Amino acid sequence: MTILQSIKEPEDIKNLSLKECSQLAQELRDEMITVTAKNGGHLASSLGAVELIIALHRIFDSPKDKFIFDVGHQAYAHKLLTGRQEKFNTLRQHGGLSGFTTREESEHDSFGSGHASNSVSAAVGMAQAADLNRQEYTSIAVIGDGSATGGMAFEAFNNASSQKGRLIVILNDNGMSISNTVGALDKLFANVRFNRGYYKASEKSRNRLYTNKLGRAIWDIGQKFKAAAKGLVMPTVLWEQFGFAYTGPIDGHNIAELEKAFKKVKGYNHKPVLIHVITQKGKGYEPAESDAVHFHGVPPCKNPGTCDDCNCTYSQMFSNTMAEIMRQDERVVAITAAMSEGYAMGELIKEFPERVFDVGICEQHAVTFAAGLATQGIVPVAAIYSTFLQRAYDQIVHDVALQNLPVVFAIDRAGIAGDDGRTHQGAFDVSYLNHIPNMIICSPKDVNELRHLLYTAVNSLCPFAVRFARGKDENPVKIDNMLQELPIGKWEELQKGSHIAIVAHGICVSQALKASTVLEKQGISVSVINARFIKPMDQEMLKQLAAGHQVILVAEENARSGSLGQNILDFLNTAGLLDTVKIDMIALPDNFIEHGAQNLLRRKYGVDSQSIVEKSCLLFNKENTENTREALK
Repeated sequence: MTILQSIKEPEDIKNLSLKECSQLAQELRDEMITVTAKNGGHLASSLGAVELIIALHRIFDSPKDKFIFDVGHQAYAHKLLTGRQEKFNTLRQHGGLSGFTTREESEHDSFGSGHASNSVSAAVGMAQAADLNRQEYTSIAVIGDGSATGGMAFEAFNNASSQKGRLIVILNDNGMSISNTVGALDKLFANVRFNRGYYKASEKSRNRLYTNKLGRAIWDIGQKFKAAAKGLVMPTVLWEQFGFAYTGPIDGHNIAELEKAFKKVKGYNHKPVLIHVITQKGKGYEPAESDAVHFHGVPPCKNPGTCDDCNCTYSQMFSNTMAEIMRQDERVVAITAAMSEGYAMGELIKEFPERVFDVGICEQHAVTFAAGLATQGIVPVAAIYSTFLQRAYDQIVHDVALQNLPVVFAIDRAGIAGDDGRTHQGAFDVSYLNHIPNMIICSPKDVNELRHLLYTAVNSLCPFAVRFARGKDENPVKIDNMLQELPIGKWEELQKGSHIAIVAHGICVSQALKASTVLEKQGISVSVINARFIKPMDQEMLKQLAAGHQVILVAEENARSGSLGQNILDFLNTAGLLDTVKIDMIALPDNFIEHGAQNLLRRKYGVDSQSIVEKSCLLFNKENTENTREALK
């Protein structure tokens, strides 16, 4: 039996020797590599936090003490040490363990995660709750991978010293978010990363001088003279000004050093504590150490580091098209909030280093930064995932749309995003953008149409959202050589019928076409409409569809509330056309969608071709036979 196999709960590691802890660290890494090779996952971040998590569980007492992992993708070792070892092979699989921390999954997951920069706020709240409830526990926020650059984290740092309770913030400093961390704060941390000798020499000097009274006096006088200047070299002043007691930097892969630091601050409640820990992303796995960006989030692959997928994803097509557009138009720039790799922007950055801006994990700033550029004749394209863009809602409304500025939002992971789960499913972007004045929203049916819609967006000089799916098209698509502008607000009739008009956008268009071939065999004549513009809608075509069909069925991967389908229903009602046509909708339910394979979730939540067939057969009282279902496979 391995040491890991003997660990059933955190208490089991408290009596291990340091040598056994080192062996446990290797076993944890081996298990992570094996499972993420099969299931995919956030590998490099979790590899870098192994010793840190071992030390935390040895010194503190979870779940009494509250561990809050920012983003949560560095917490795989935490899962393995808190009773989830037997289920770890189900990581990110439907019905299995989440790739992040979730309160429903374990009492040891004190706070649900998935988005960055919120851990300190949650920990401050939990620490204050301990005081209000007259309880004694420590709230510990583990923040790293660039999350400390987010504005919300600084709001929490600013507020922390005003609250009560025992609070520890562990800055897991690896110099990276997904890509290398950017900005002034990272440069400040770099002074520490490359000056560990300063700290060791300082600690030795203090220990020697403190052996007698005169030495202590000399040390204390020296400290006063040094205080005014130390901020030039070390970032301790920053945290002290926030009201934190600072300690560090500490080698985040040295369990003995970590435990010493944790014991020192355990039970300390005079002020919040910040422990600065230096780690290496991807630690212990050479391919991930060499390329932590690639191994931040890995897809399922039998041989990690050797898989190569040359099929073009929507993200890759976005980046390729941006390169074409930026070569033609010097006004166009690209902005990302620490997601350049997710958008496959590596080559774009190489070609246009001065026109691609990575602003770090701060979506609010990214949007208003884009608005500022737009006031001066620049056409910014802000590339932000659907669920991450939610964080900048106020800026979209006030700073972009209200001023009618030409900012293009390239919204990746729109619709069902898959195995990252509830925090990453792009189920709401149509709903939260639909009601904003001046906003144009479109959704391409394939990667080729994405090219043209992106080109249309940058030439529209309007607030413009281009939302697209995660992954690749189901079928190969011919790519047009020339970019062209598409008429804004006009839909595309892909197939003409007379009984039912299936109006779909995005990924659902291919599902509608697939369903139509089966429905035609059932005697149901089908029109398939590519509603590539969600706002404005093609009202003229809608009137024609209402006049020429018995049923309009709207299919989309977005929450039903605020969807295109509801807008169509409202329009038909206002136009007095509901007496002539029946309308029904296929959309995502009023749920948070769990993790799982994209197609599995589409089937479960009724937004695939089979669901379209089933709904259509029901509307026309046709039998949905086994042969019908087989035809869709």
